[in-house]
Amino acid sequence: MRLSTKGRYAVMAMADLARREGEAARAVALADIAARQEISLSYLEQLFARLRRKGLVKSARGPGGGYRLARSPDATTIAEIVHAVDEPLRATRCNHPGKGCMVKGERCLTHDLWADLGRQIEDYLSSVSLADVIGGRLRNPPVAA
Repeated sequence: MRLSTKGRYAVMAMADLARREGEAARAVALADIAARQEISLSYLEQLFARLRRKGLVKSARGPGGGYRLARSPDATTIAEIVHAVDEPLRATRCNHPGKGCMVKGERCLTHDLWADLGRQIEDYLSSVSLADVIGGRLRNPPVAA
């Protein structure tokens, strides 16, 4: 399974927004996020339109305009961000869940393996908040030998 640039860039931009919003009282311009994260501004505009429609960000127009988080970083999960930009979080090759992977509608031999992996990924991303990402709370501690 591979997360496309839509999902990765949306998470990167939202993490940048969350970090910058804590530093200043004003909205954050997409051009600034684009420059810092090395993401195309036009691509970010498309992603933020989706994030706004899903209620994850608010926009402000005019001088000093830009974007703000609609909720606090600890109340926004990575799964919500990924879903907001229409990124699927599944590892099976099924195009229509419940109808099977194969031409005749049967499940492939490894369907349950990949379906379980998809659920694990979904559960993990649902358990991680933007606050976790910007706070550096994702690294696993070293295992003692």
